[in-house]
Formats: sequence, C-alpha cells, structure tokens
Amino acid sequence: MTFDPTSLKYDANGLIPCIAQDHTTGEVLMMAWMNAASIARTLSSGHVTYWSRSRQAFWAKGESSGHVQRLIELRIDCDRDCLLALVAQDGPACHTNRRSCFYTALRDGAEVEILAPMA
Repeated sequence: MTFDPTSLKYDANGLIPCIAQDHTTGEVLMMAWMNAASIARTLSSGHVTYWSRSRQAFWAKGESSGHVQRLIELRIDCDRDCLLALVAQDGPACHTNRRSCFYTALRDGAEVEILAPMA
C-alpha cells in the first residue's frame, strides 16, 4: 500500500503530533508537530523536519544546533492521528541540552528533575 499523507488525521491547523524515540534504546526524546509538507521533507531527506508553530516555518531538527535526528522509521498510530519517528539522535534532543525533553518526573506529588543537561 502506498502512503497517502492525506489519509492522516490532522488538527484544525493541519498539524499532527510526532513523538521522537531513540531507535536503539526506546527512550522517548521529544514531541513536536508536523504537517503534510514536513512529513514529505522528512521522508525525502531522511532527516526529521517538524513544523514550528511559533515561527510558522519548517524546523529541521539540528539545523542550528547540529543535534540532528536521522529518520530510521516513521510509524502511524491506529487512529492515524499521531506519528512515531524512530530516530538516530546526535547529541541532546531537548533545547535545554538534555537527552530528552521529558526530564521532569512527578513523584509523590512533587516535580523531580531526573535528567541533567549533557556536558
């Protein structure tokens, strides 16, 4: 079956959430938004490209930081309203210089930082 990006369920702004996961460790790295054009760019280039809602522009992960995400596989969830990008991550995925954006845990009613910035 050939992939048809119009078969995905985008929100009212034409966006779909995409979770980036390290393809070797399974670690969840980040979540960002994609649109049909950023999906096409990702698939054609092999480098994950998101849509920046704040800048209203494409955001090729790592274009300024060098912390590139190379696409290993793009997966579609059962409802076709969320994507999972299995990636090879160079350096930290988070703009705070942490490996993952999910560095705060809720434990016993308190927020606990569980990942320090990378050196």
